[in-house]
Amino acid sequence: MIQLPKPFFFEGGSQAVILLHAYASNSNDVRLIGHFLQKQGYTVLGPMFTGHGTGEPTDILTKGSPDAWWHDTQQAIQFLRDRKYEKICIFGLSLGGIFAMRALEEDATLLGGGSFSSPIITSQKNHLTPEFIRLAQATYKYMKLDDETQQQRLNWLTVHLPVQLTQINQFAGMVAGDLNKISQATFVAQGGQDELIDSQKVYELKDALINSQVSFHYYQDAGHVITVNKAHHQLEQDLTAYLKQIFN
Repeated sequence: MIQLPKPFFFEGGSQAVILLHAYASNSNDVRLIGHFLQKQGYTVLGPMFTGHGTGEPTDILTKGSPDAWWHDTQQAIQFLRDRKYEKICIFGLSLGGIFAMRALEEDATLLGGGSFSSPIITSQKNHLTPEFIRLAQATYKYMKLDDETQQQRLNWLTVHLPVQLTQINQFAGMVAGDLNKISQATFVAQGGQDELIDSQKVYELKDALINSQVSFHYYQDAGHVITVNKAHHQLEQDLTAYLKQIFN
């Protein structure tokens, strides 16, 4: 029996943090940092984006969309509010960072938040398509699909993936255009050896946050998934320092 990843809700104190995961991935991206923050006394919610974490990569394209993921983000915020959490920060890794920043633009009652390795300022220089196909291939091998079925699904993904990536870029462009709306202090982090997106674009992101006090962190030796790779210990320390300032 394959154990599928699940969203998480780690209850701690009255101050709450939402952690949004990356594209073609799941809540396990941010579970480690979620456990860490719970130990620091925070309540942490790690939702799952629609179509993700199902064990079938095509679901991301057939069930998911930027509109669906924006709705998921709003639902996560509402989930905490329904449970009487008023002090909320929201962060996201990669794709999740796009929606975390949108939330900060749209909802001034959020106390803060930010992005980790997030392509909010888009670039032609990315490797998302081959990475998605590689992850899908690994999933199908794990599921022990026969070669013909596996190839059919990979071919389908190769054809349809660019359409969704274009939609994501368009949504990111809208978020990038509204960054001046963010007045809360923000946390922006990026790995210098990012293998999926252009790491230098994070400087444009920082400069576009003209009405926000930015806590900026560039982990020179780290790759894309800074929530679990060699940067994660430093990220945890930097994030804790930021949250102490925001929630105090």
